[in-house]
Amino acid sequence: MNRDDKIKAIDEWLPQTQCTQCSYPRCHDYAVAIADGDADINQCPPGGDVTIRGLASVTGKIGKKLNPQYGEHKPKRVAVIDETVCIGCVMCIKACPTDAIVGAAKLMHTVIEKDCTGCELCIEPCPVDCIDLLEQPHNSELTWRWDDYSPDATARARKLTNAKLEREAKRRQDKSSMSKLKELRREKGRDQIKSDIAAALERVKQRNTPSS
Repeated sequence: MNRDDKIKAIDEWLPQTQCTQCSYPRCHDYAVAIADGDADINQCPPGGDVTIRGLASVTGKIGKKLNPQYGEHKPKRVAVIDETVCIGCVMCIKACPTDAIVGAAKLMHTVIEKDCTGCELCIEPCPVDCIDLLEQPHNSELTWRWDDYSPDATARARKLTNAKLEREAKRRQDKSSMSKLKELRREKGRDQIKSDIAAALERVKQRNTPSS
């Protein structure tokens, strides 16, 4: 198995919560680190034992217990915003890796339940402590890998995360391009000022030069 295929296979065994508990910014980054031998297979609390067994089968490593350094396995929970307290600061919107929170500045925010991975990243930046995490009712019909994450849910979370990352990268690129354009305009403005001053001095010089 080549490196790209190995990363993809590892990523398929991660529940795509994008919670950063593994110490990497996104699930895909953790998958890359495992493939490259920079991370162990027992650093994903949301995936728990199921993920560890899956990663062991993909990497050929021996299974082990979840490393408590990275947290403990808990049932998936979904963020809920108390809209009567929300001040519309957009901090949770910025923090959410899957765009599961909608709203606008100074307007109340709300969570799209199906897109929330329970990552908890929205909790800390909230200045008014208006976000709670509620456990979901267990769905006994799910029979794929995890009790709390279905194939559709993990695929959707991966897609939403990639879309947000691409959007943020484009925004940074556009911002950089705009900064360069502004700098060019400033340079052009400075050059124009210098040119205007030189022209003015030349006119003064010509006026002060006696005609023959």
